[in-house]
Order: sequence, then C-alpha cells, then structure tokens
Amino acid sequence: MSEDYRNMWKNLELDLAAHDALLEVLSKGYQDIYLAQKNRPEGMKYFDFVMSEVHGLRIKELMDEKAAGRKVIGSFCVFVPEEIVRAADASLVGLCAGADFAMEEVERLLPRNTCSLVKSAFGFSLAKVCPYMECSDMIVGENTCDGKKKSYETLNDLVPNLYVMDLPQMKSVEGRALLKAEYLRFKEAVEKLTGIRIDADRLKKGIEIVNEKRKAVHRLSLLRKANPASISGLDALLANQVYFYDDPARFIDSVNKISDELEARVEKKEGVAPESTPRILISGCPMAVPNWKLPWIIETAGAVIVGEESCVGERGTRNLTDDSGNTLEELMEAIVDRYFKVDCAIFTPNPDRLEHIVEMAETYRADGVIHYGLQFCQPYLMEAIPVEKALEAKNIPALRIETDYSEEDVGQLRTRIEAFVELIR
Repeated sequence: MSEDYRNMWKNLELDLAAHDALLEVLSKGYQDIYLAQKNRPEGMKYFDFVMSEVHGLRIKELMDEKAAGRKVIGSFCVFVPEEIVRAADASLVGLCAGADFAMEEVERLLPRNTCSLVKSAFGFSLAKVCPYMECSDMIVGENTCDGKKKSYETLNDLVPNLYVMDLPQMKSVEGRALLKAEYLRFKEAVEKLTGIRIDADRLKKGIEIVNEKRKAVHRLSLLRKANPASISGLDALLANQVYFYDDPARFIDSVNKISDELEARVEKKEGVAPESTPRILISGCPMAVPNWKLPWIIETAGAVIVGEESCVGERGTRNLTDDSGNTLEELMEAIVDRYFKVDCAIFTPNPDRLEHIVEMAETYRADGVIHYGLQFCQPYLMEAIPVEKALEAKNIPALRIETDYSEEDVGQLRTRIEAFVELIR
C-alpha cells in the first residue's frame, strides 16, 4: 500500500499494525479462495481490483467527498433506506462485519454467546481497523434482533455518532406506521446532518440511483438460471457484497458489463462447471466480506451455488421502489412500501420468506437448499426448521448448517456438505 494510504489511515486513527494484519489475512484469503477459481468471467477483474483497494482507493474517494462537503453514512442493515441518503447527496456504505477480530476485548463487553455478526462489528470498532466506520459522519444501527438492539446500548458509548432506527416486528398496519414514522425521522436526521432539504425531485433522483443498482443485480441474478452455471456462487456473492460500498455509477456499469459477458456464455452453453453439477441455493443469514467460508466449501465439494436468499443477496435487492409519485409524501410512501416487503426473520409470522425460498429454488433450478445460520442468531435459527419443512413439502432436499466465522469447523462442514452433494447428485 502507498504511503498516501498509510497517512490516510493514520489520520482516521486506525491501529496501523492491526490493520496491516487484517489486510494480510484478507489478501491471502482472497487469493486462496477467489483467485484459485477456474474459468472465471473476465469481468471479475474489476471486482478483484475493488477487493485489492477495499480499504485504499474507495476510502480515498469517500474522504475526497467529505473534503468537498458531502457526508458519509455507514450502516449494518438493508432496512436503512439508501434512497433517502442519496437524495441528500450523501454516500451510504456498509460497515465491516464478517470476520472475528479482537474477540477478547469484545467478550469483555458482550456475552460470549452473542452472534458472530454483532461481535464482529464490535471487534472491528474496538480494534480500530474499519476505515468505513472511522470515516462515517453517521453510523446507523437498527433494532432488528435482540442481540443488535441491546448491543447498541454498549456501542453508543464507543461510537458518538450512532443513530439507532426502530423497526417493526410484525407485518401489520401498526408495523407499517412505525416504519413510516422511523423513515420520516431518519429523513430529518439526514437533512440535519447534510444541511440539505430533501424535496420530491431529490428523492426521485435518489430512488432512481438505487433502483438502477438493483436492476443491475437482478440482471446478473437471472442469468444464473442457466445450466451450466455461467458464474460461480462465490463470484456472484462478491458482486452482492461490493454493492454495499462501491460508487453506484461504477458498480452499475461493471455489473452490466459482466452480465453482457455472461449472456454470451449462456448463448454458447459455457459454464464454470459441467451441466451435471449439483445446483445449490443458500438461504439464511447475510454474508459480509470476508465471510466466504461456506460458499468456498460448497463450491470445492462438487456443487455450484446458483442463488442467495439473504440480505447480501436477493432479499436485500428483490424489490424496486416505485418512482411514479410526484410529491414528497407519495415517494416516501413508496419507500415505506418497498422496505416493508423485506422478509427478514425478525418478523412474526413470516410466511413470505418461506414462499420466496421455495420460489427461488424453483426459479434457479436448485437441486437442494443449504440453510445457513450463524451461531446464536436466534431469528434465523428458529426459522430454519419451518424452512426445512416447507422445502420437504416440495420434495426439495435441504441441509441446515449452523456455524460462525472461525475455521475450526471447516473439516466437519466439508464432510456434511460433501455428503449432501452426493445425496442430491
């Protein structure tokens, strides 16, 4: 990394030694997992570049935006409405959470049996190794699960610019009213932060930017229906992960270019694996960078991943926001409608998610579904059983996996997944 980057990280008050160690592990993991793949689309070189500059060029771009007077808002969850952020000429970025870091320090503040995602976010913050967090002018938390809800009480002492958004737990008239009230409150907070009043024209533009991102991802996703699979699940997951922090215009262009390439592959029936390769749908918890363990095991066990029913996947980008309204009120209602359709496991009851999993398995012609749950993530672990039953009712093989970010269970997971792949073969 250049001396300019090191000075930038120093100015952000990162722990440079710990950050160097993180980048070394990230680089090696990426080489061993991603660059070891065969027959990758040429368009993936852009995403390789993004990962090589994940804490470099992109952070410099954000710092340049801040120097020009724009604000950066960091978030952990797909319920944070990016349309509102873009309407105020601000940038929304996903925050670091996908690996164990500073666990000893974290477990002095949080119970050991807290889910890996929450502990990871704390670890990156405590260790001062996440430049996205350090350059954010506002960090948005949200009351989804109980683990997050209670952890923000502690994080509030560590992060002075934390803003916590309340979310409904039931799909009801009252639940929608709560979501609307929270989004109006968030709009006011963003306006106060940026000094920009969000009107109908600005909000319509914000909706347009975010919808174009989703359309690009939808196009890529639909190309995964083809057999043989034109792109690996690992590479498709990477595009979904980069969605959360890349420059929107550049991201849209890059995803559309790789989709052009995949269309040509589909036409020639060229794939990353033979047509007989078992096709897997992953369902469950989100996978943030660098959480690539399970997809890597699946795709080195003789299968190919054809879809992700996840917040870092189809759940996060499934629906567009209706941009036909002309008034601020109409457009805000459209945003509330769009996000209220998200079928996160926090909702009870949550039949939409079961229907979507079955629908995705059929759409992407999956031979089986692997349900991924993080240890101590109660919402998704509780829903794993009804998911399995819904799939069994459709004669779709299913495997429940419960794991964390460590490497300790790789051997055990590989044995179970290889057996599952052999079963459906």
